[in-house]
Amino acid sequence: MDSINFIKGYGKVQDLELQHQSPNPNTNTQKKPLVTAVSILAILFLSLTLGAMFGVLVHMAASDPPDLPSSSSSNSAEHDTDSVIKAVCNVTRYPDSCFSSITSFSLCSSSRKLTDPEAIFKLSLRVSIAELSNFKNTMISNSNQGVAFSDCRSQIEDAVSRLNDSLVAMEVCSGGEKALTETKISDLRTWISAAMTDQETCLDGLEETGSTALDEVKTKMKKSQEYTSNCLAILANIHTLLRNFNMPLH
Repeated sequence: MDSINFIKGYGKVQDLELQHQSPNPNTNTQKKPLVTAVSILAILFLSLTLGAMFGVLVHMAASDPPDLPSSSSSNSAEHDTDSVIKAVCNVTRYPDSCFSSITSFSLCSSSRKLTDPEAIFKLSLRVSIAELSNFKNTMISNSNQGVAFSDCRSQIEDAVSRLNDSLVAMEVCSGGEKALTETKISDLRTWISAAMTDQETCLDGLEETGSTALDEVKTKMKKSQEYTSNCLAILANIHTLLRNFNMPLH
């Protein structure tokens, strides 16, 4: 009986040894999905990391473009200035002469960038004064044209004076003073209108007396009349222009 039990016990020991020595198929089956899941997670993490790095690089490249040559920056600034001048000149009867005269004058006078309608209006005054002054000088050299011509010259001198008064009125002496106020706008409108009337009166006088200088004077005065008209049109629309550029009177 003991022998039988011994044999049975020995069989159990063998079974236990075999179980210990032989790998459990269920354990291997459980390990394989675990390894696969870890691998997939690692690949996903790596992909997300690389994608994030690529996105950061793209954003940096878009937000920090390489420095452009100074000439390109200058061209961009000039384009912005030209756009503002065109927008201001579009309110006038002579937008082409307005734009060409102001841009040419700004280059010759080394003016700062013109992105302010008030500054452009002020420069249009300078353009008109310069043109009328040149015309006045040509009239002085032809002073033997009779009384009507002499009266015409006086009218042009008065027109130059009125435009100079307008320019002086815009000069700012203190930090709190404005170049343009409602009162100044009213005064400037009166003076510039008077300067236009002076030029028209000059031509009317020459025409009434049948002066031989009429055609020559009319031709030479064409630009100055256009420039003075441009000044008045810009001033008449200054509130709208400033509002379009989100600027107050200043």
